[in-house]
Amino acid sequence: MLITKTAGHLNDFESSNKKIDWLELEWEDLNKRILRKETENGTDVAIKLESGSTLSYGDVLFEDEDTLIAIRTKLEKVYVITPKTMQEMGKMAFEIGNRHTMCIIEDDEILVRYDQTLEKLMDEVGVSYEQSERRFKEPFKYRGHQH
Repeated sequence: MLITKTAGHLNDFESSNKKIDWLELEWEDLNKRILRKETENGTDVAIKLESGSTLSYGDVLFEDEDTLIAIRTKLEKVYVITPKTMQEMGKMAFEIGNRHTMCIIEDDEILVRYDQTLEKLMDEVGVSYEQSERRFKEPFKYRGHQH
């Protein structure tokens, strides 16, 4: 099956009783516009989006009478960092950036991919953190500079 554009977002299909056949992607894949993957139910999907287009968590790629094929990211081991003060937030953000470790800030949490070497750093800063599993809903993006 060749997909050249999305058919909408899951929010557009909330009233639908259709079964969802998930196409699970790594978060890095959300930045790609050409992919070939298999859904949970074994449907082969080739994606070739227009230049400048990207995929998002919840994008619907295909719809028929019974089924929607939709994008979601794989569960990943992460650290959920919860700074209590602006000073902790600043220190932790500086240290993460200094290591060139990508992160996502959601509400009052900093999310980073699991990397055991970060534990010593977080302990030194004195910030609260826990290991968890999450699905990243947006790709990590470098801003303002490229290698």
